[in-house]
Amino acid sequence: MEILTIIISGIIGIAAGFGIAKIIEKSNISNLIKSAKKEASSILKDANLEAENIKKDKILQAKEKFIELKSEHEQVILARDKKVAEVEKRIRDKESQVSNELSKAKKVNDDFEAKTTEFTAKIEVLDKRQLEVDKLHKSQLQQLEVISGLSAEEAKNQLVEGLKAEAKTNAMSHIQDTIEEAKLTAQQEAKKIIINTIQRVGTEEAVENCVSVFNIESDDVKGRIIGREGRNIRALEAATGVEIIVDDTPEAIILSCFDPVRREIARLALHKLVTDGRIHPARIEEVVAKTAKQIDDEIIEVGKRTVIDLGIHGLHPELIKVVGRMKYRSSYGQNLLQHSREVSKLCGIMAAELGLNVKLAKRAGLLHDIGKVPDAESDLPHALLGMQWAEKYGEKEEVCNAIGAHHDEIEMKSLLSPIVQVCDAISGARPGARRQVLDSYIQRLKDLEEVAYGFNGVKNAYAIQAGRELRVIVESEKVSDDNAATLSFEISQKIQTEMTYPGQVKVTVIRETRAVNIAK
Repeated sequence: MEILTIIISGIIGIAAGFGIAKIIEKSNISNLIKSAKKEASSILKDANLEAENIKKDKILQAKEKFIELKSEHEQVILARDKKVAEVEKRIRDKESQVSNELSKAKKVNDDFEAKTTEFTAKIEVLDKRQLEVDKLHKSQLQQLEVISGLSAEEAKNQLVEGLKAEAKTNAMSHIQDTIEEAKLTAQQEAKKIIINTIQRVGTEEAVENCVSVFNIESDDVKGRIIGREGRNIRALEAATGVEIIVDDTPEAIILSCFDPVRREIARLALHKLVTDGRIHPARIEEVVAKTAKQIDDEIIEVGKRTVIDLGIHGLHPELIKVVGRMKYRSSYGQNLLQHSREVSKLCGIMAAELGLNVKLAKRAGLLHDIGKVPDAESDLPHALLGMQWAEKYGEKEEVCNAIGAHHDEIEMKSLLSPIVQVCDAISGARPGARRQVLDSYIQRLKDLEEVAYGFNGVKNAYAIQAGRELRVIVESEKVSDDNAATLSFEISQKIQTEMTYPGQVKVTVIRETRAVNIAK
């Protein structure tokens, strides 16, 4: 019974404990639910507050954006209004200008119509007076014919013959005076022309043979070329031997040196430095050395290409190098290499026509001016110096003699020598080949035209056919047909007495009468 009682008590206790546990669990769950509801309410409240804040911020941002867009729109509208106002103002100005022009045109038109009416009346009066004058003239002629016993045609012929004799006498007297004056002043004028030519040629040759211009993109590059305290430009001048002049000339630097090879080295080196952008003394020395090597290689290549083009074989390497150096030399403004190539071809053609050795003639023509490109200064004339070089490098006696004798420094001993001399003169003396020849040629044409302009009635004058013809156009109102022949004779006589020219000069005087009317 005790055990049963204990068991029952245990069961009752367990049941009571289970009930109490259930009650406690329900109580905890209820508390948890309340706590969760409270927390959820708090979260909702915070979310509502945050949403309100975000809403207010977005509204403020929207308002600010609206105000900004409105301001921009107003500025655009103001700018457009301003442009429209300017356009309207220009249109009003144009309208005012057009109105003024129309009023002026109307006034001019009225004046023109008034003057037209006035001139029409005057023309009618003049026509009437002309008829009266013609009647009077006819009656006077009839009276003169009765008095003199000669007709009008006979009197006209007598007058023309008398005028011809007088004009011929005056012309001969004028010609004689002109000839005497030319004899007195010819020597003085010749000296003056020679002095002026020497002055012009000396200046132009000094500029052309001693100066090169290096173009740059902007003047900022000048400062980099000069360098800090001028160290870059000093290094460049020391490395190349060329004077570099940086002045106020826009986008240009002047390279001055008598040696064109050194000028070319300086120009190419400067181009490389400016293109690379690194300009300092060490870099300058490196670039100048590379450029000098490049120029030497190019000189040899030019010499080889030249002798191959001309069909010359077996030329000594030093002479090939000298031929290449001719590319950077000039003689009176004429490139020395082009001149030598031209002389070589002319010599070959002449030798072929005469049945001589064409290859030797070309060889002598190419080498005739090698004395103009010495490595060092020499007291010998270039012909003799070139002959010495040719002998030194094993050229034949005929070639050496042609080189030395092409300016008559030594006696000509072969038929090649006069051929080289003649071809050298042909290449250098033709119009346009050399600077002083071209200048004198152009000046002669100008002087030829100026002679014609010195006569009255000359409208235009053109020297054509390389100065062998002077075409003169005269004003028909001032020069008659009879006077045109006299004018042509006087111009030709003046050219003959005052100018020096090869061959003959044909003077053609043209007189033209034009009647122009406009159909409206």
